[in-house]
Amino acid sequence: MVGAPLLLRTSIKHEARSFAPWIAIATVLSASSVLVYPWVFPTEADREGLATLVGSNPALGLIFGPAFDVSTADGFNAWRTLALGGLLTALGAIFVVTKATRGQEDSGQAELLASGVLGRSSRLLTAVAMGLIMSIIVGIVAAVVTLLCGGGTEATLLLCATYTATGWMGTGFAAVTSQLGAEARASSSMAVGVMGVLFILRGFTYSVEAADWALWINPLAWMTETKPAVENNWWPLWLAVALTLVLLVVAFALQARRDFGQGAIAPAPGPARGRARTPLALALKLNRGTLIVWATGFAVLGVVFGYFTTAITDLLAGDSGIGQVLASGAQSPADVFGAFVATVVNLIGIFASIACVQIILRVRKEEMDDRVEPLIATPTSRARYYASNVVVAMGAAVAFLVIAGVIVAGFASSADIGVTYGQAFGQALATIPAVWTVIAVAVAVVGARPKVSIAAWAGVLLSFGLTLLGPTFGLDDWVLAISPFYHVPAVATSTVEWAGLGVVFLVGAALVTVGFAGFRRRDLATT
Repeated sequence: MVGAPLLLRTSIKHEARSFAPWIAIATVLSASSVLVYPWVFPTEADREGLATLVGSNPALGLIFGPAFDVSTADGFNAWRTLALGGLLTALGAIFVVTKATRGQEDSGQAELLASGVLGRSSRLLTAVAMGLIMSIIVGIVAAVVTLLCGGGTEATLLLCATYTATGWMGTGFAAVTSQLGAEARASSSMAVGVMGVLFILRGFTYSVEAADWALWINPLAWMTETKPAVENNWWPLWLAVALTLVLLVVAFALQARRDFGQGAIAPAPGPARGRARTPLALALKLNRGTLIVWATGFAVLGVVFGYFTTAITDLLAGDSGIGQVLASGAQSPADVFGAFVATVVNLIGIFASIACVQIILRVRKEEMDDRVEPLIATPTSRARYYASNVVVAMGAAVAFLVIAGVIVAGFASSADIGVTYGQAFGQALATIPAVWTVIAVAVAVVGARPKVSIAAWAGVLLSFGLTLLGPTFGLDDWVLAISPFYHVPAVATSTVEWAGLGVVFLVGAALVTVGFAGFRRRDLATT
C-alpha cells in the first residue's frame, strides 16, 4: 500500500470535478421532491389522486419500486428517488473506480505511476477510496440540501444513507470487474450491467409481489426495505456494508494474481491483418461486443416485461388504484391494457436509447484517442465515417426493440388481456422513431459540439423524466410533448394518432443534419 495516501490526495485533486454531476443529480432529485410536493399536491384530495395514479400504473413500480406512502412529502421523496438516487450514485462510483484502475492501465498512466515508489495494491486502494468518498459526499450533500428544503430529519437522513450504501456496493462491484475485464470499457460495462440487472429485478419483484426470499437475494431490494418515512429501518444498511467488504476482499485477491494491464478474462487474439474493409464493417467490429451484450440484455428484458404483462389482470384485481380508474368510466379495460403495454414498450425504448447513445459517444472517444484521423486520411470521407457509426446506432435500436418486442408480444397475446400479437409487436415498431430522435440528439452533440459531450444524454434524461415523472406531477401536455415518447401512439387502444410520429421523425432528421454538418466542418480531437 506504499504511496496510497499521496496518490489519493492527488487523484481527488484532479478528479473531484467528475464527482459533481453525480452529486448534483442525486441532490436535485431529493430536494425537488420535497419542494414540489406541497405545491403540486396541496390538498388531501390531490394526494389521494396521486396515490390512485401511482397505483393505476404498475409499470411505475418497475422503475421506482413500491409506493409505501405518498401522502407525505417524505414518503413521496422516498418513492421517487430511493431507487434512482442510489442507482445513479452507484453508476458514478463505478465510473470513478474503473477510470482510476483499468482506465489508467489502458492509457499508460498506471505504468508511469508504477515506475515510482508505489505499492502494487495502492492504485486499487486509491480507486476504491475515491468511490467510497464520492458516495459519502453524495449522501451528505443530498441530506443537507433536502433538510434545508423542509425534509423530515430521520426520513431524509435514512434516504440519503441509502444513496451512499448503494454507491458503496457499486464501488465493490466495479473493483471486482476491473480485475476481470480485458480493458476499461469492458470492466465498466460488466459493473453497470450487474447494477442494471439488479435494478430491473428489484422493480419486477416488487411489482409482481414475489416471495420474500426474492427480495433478500437482491442487494438493491435491501435499500428499498429501509422504507424511509414509513418504518425507517436502518439495519439493512449493514447488509450493504458487509457486501461491499466481501467484494473488496475478492477484488484485492484477484488484483494480486492478474497480470498488469490484463484482465482475468483475456480477449481472443485478433487476426494478423485487419479484415474490416469499410467504415461500416469497422464500426460493427468495434461495437460487436457491446451489441451482443445489449441484445442478450434486451432478450432478458423482454422476458421480464413480457411476464409482467401476463400479471396485469392479477394486479388489476388486487389494486384499488386501477379499480378506481376503471370505476370512473374514464377508460375501458381494453384501453387500460393497451396503454399499459405502451408504457412497458416505452420503457424498453428508453433503455434502448441508452445503449445507442453509448455507441455514438464512442465516436468521440475514438477521436480523442487519435484513431479517427488515420481513417479519414484515406479516401474515407468524414461524412462516410460518421454515417457508419450512426447507422450502427440506429440499426441497433431497431434490433433491440424487435428482439424485446417479439418476446413481449408473445407474452401479451397469450395473457387474454385483449391485446393481439400484431398490436403488441406493432407497439414496439411504433416506438422506433422516438428512439431514433433521442439518438439524433447525441448525433448532433458529438458532431457539432463535442466539447459538451455530456449533453448527448439530454434526450435520454428528458425522455425518462417526462415519460415517467411528468404525469405524476400533472405537467401540461405541451411540456410532456418535449419527450418523443409522448407522441408514440398506444396501438392497442381504441384511439390511435399517428401524426405525432411524423413530427418526431422530422425533428430527428433535423438533428442528424446538424450533427453531420458540424462533423464535416469542425476540428478533430479538440477539447
